[in-house]
Amino acid sequence: MSTDVVLRVENLHKSFGPNEVLKGIDLEVRRGERIAILGSSGSGKSTLLRCLNVLEMPTKGRIFLDGAPIGTQKPDGSTRYREAELNALRARVGMVFQQFNLFPHMTALENVMEGPLSVLHRRKAEARAGAQKHLAQVGLADKADAYPSRLSGGQQQRVAIARALAMDPEVLLFDEPTSSLDPELVGEVLSVIRDLSDEGRTMLLVTHELGFAYHFATRILFLHEGCILEDGPPEQVLKTPREERTQRFLERFTAFRI
Repeated sequence: MSTDVVLRVENLHKSFGPNEVLKGIDLEVRRGERIAILGSSGSGKSTLLRCLNVLEMPTKGRIFLDGAPIGTQKPDGSTRYREAELNALRARVGMVFQQFNLFPHMTALENVMEGPLSVLHRRKAEARAGAQKHLAQVGLADKADAYPSRLSGGQQQRVAIARALAMDPEVLLFDEPTSSLDPELVGEVLSVIRDLSDEGRTMLLVTHELGFAYHFATRILFLHEGCILEDGPPEQVLKTPREERTQRFLERFTAFRI
C-alpha cells in the first residue's frame, strides 16, 4: 500500500436488517485528496461516510488509518471495536453533519472547546486559544459568546466546522453540510470548505452541489445501490461519465457539457 494512503476500507458492507446499503466498498484515500461523493438518494453516500469513522458500525469489512487496522476482525467477517479505538479514530477523522448538532446550552466558543477538553484532555487555556483561532478561521471571531439559537443556519454550520477543526483531524468528512440551509446561506459554508481545501486538507464531501464538486474535488465517486459505480477526476466523471446510470443522473445538469 502506498505510504500516502491515509484512510483505506476493504470489502465494506453495511446492512440495516434485511436492507443491504453498502455492498463491498473498496476505497483508498490519499493525503491531500478532496473527494466528492455523489449519487441519488438511497445510494449509500451518507452511510459510507458514517462508516468511515464508525458512527455506523460496519456489518463486515476492515478500516485502516495510516496503514493500521481499526478494531479486531472476528471469524464471521465483522469487526470488534474497543471504545478507546473509536474515540481515537473519531479524533483523527472529523465529521461535519447535515444537522449542526451543536450543544444549545453552550456558546459557540464553548462548543468548539468541548472536544479538545473532554477527548484530547487539553488544558482550558489551550482549548480556548485553539477555539478562538478556529472560529476566526471560519469568519466567526465576533460570535464566540453567542448561543446557537442566536446564530443563522450558516453560522451554526461554520461553528460545527470549527468544532471539527479543533480536534486537528487528519481527515475531514462532510455529510451534505449545506442541505439544511436556506439557499442564500449555502455560499458562506461552501466558501469555508473551499478555503480549507486550499490548505491541502484531506476531505470527503457528500453533496448535491455538483458545480461546487466540480471545482472543489480532485476526485469524484459516484455511488449506485451501495457500490462505487464510477471513480475518477471531475473532468471525466462529470463531463464524460462512462456508466449509463451516471449519465442519467447528470443529464439534467448541463453546466459541464462540452
